[in-house]
Amino acid sequence: MPKVTVIGAGNVGSDLARRILERDLADVALIDIVEGLPQGRALDLMEARAIEGYESRIVGTNDLSAMAGSDIVVITAGLARKPGMSRDDLQARNVEIVGPIVENIVRFAPQSKIIMVTNPLDVLTYLALKKSGFGAKRVMGMAGILDTARMEAFISMELNISSLDVQAMILGSHGDLMVPLLSQTKIMNKPISDFMQKDKIEAIIERTKNGGAEIVNLLKTGSAFYAPAASTADMVQAIINDTKEIMPVCACLSGEYGLSDVACGVPAKLGLDGVEKIVEIKLAPKELESLKRSAQSIKENIAKLNF
Repeated sequence: MPKVTVIGAGNVGSDLARRILERDLADVALIDIVEGLPQGRALDLMEARAIEGYESRIVGTNDLSAMAGSDIVVITAGLARKPGMSRDDLQARNVEIVGPIVENIVRFAPQSKIIMVTNPLDVLTYLALKKSGFGAKRVMGMAGILDTARMEAFISMELNISSLDVQAMILGSHGDLMVPLLSQTKIMNKPISDFMQKDKIEAIIERTKNGGAEIVNLLKTGSAFYAPAASTADMVQAIINDTKEIMPVCACLSGEYGLSDVACGVPAKLGLDGVEKIVEIKLAPKELESLKRSAQSIKENIAKLNF
């Protein structure tokens, strides 16, 4: 049985662990700094095992050495942005948290692949690449799948159709400069413009960009976790099962789309080796321009790193 370690037993990490178990993808090590939290959630999931019928097992611990032998390590640990906290503050704090975690991945799970979920995701994916030395195939971030799913959901809700009939794709950063590809957005394989006016499309794009904030504002004391966990589980599944599925992920670029030395959302083929290929699809000129602008913003934040 493959092994996946999830670092961070909060809502995203715990729900991700549940999805991995229920899909019988791998055994799970759930690790958190808070005493009792990963142990309690792991025990709860083991008790659900007989009800749900999965064979995968989970252990919860505060000991990072439990990740030994992992095929994949997912990092969800970190602070959420709080009122009054700037993006730079969040980045600085989470760099302090994630940096040592990556060092321990190198120590205890040197053959693993890393999936970054902690924000700012693009910058921290780059940090993990540089601190681990694992290479671009083995280090990636979850963002594009989530942003794409949100856009597909909003379109299906607006038109009152199945989300299975909607195909979208979002590239670039996980933030205000994300790049929805309208050239790739189809409804039953027809252009979205056949179904919606321009102003409605623009409103959905804006709602997608603020998708996470909308949930934070509704919950008031928390943030999204079901959809982020589901998005990450799809990445884990593609790697463990070697599906070769093409999905938008934060990958480290070396010339693709004219971009280098940056981690940015692009379509990628995932399999046993991790990011097996970055797929260069034909973009409209404005889409390519927006992707480069998004990547430049990520680079500016990368330049603030101190490691």
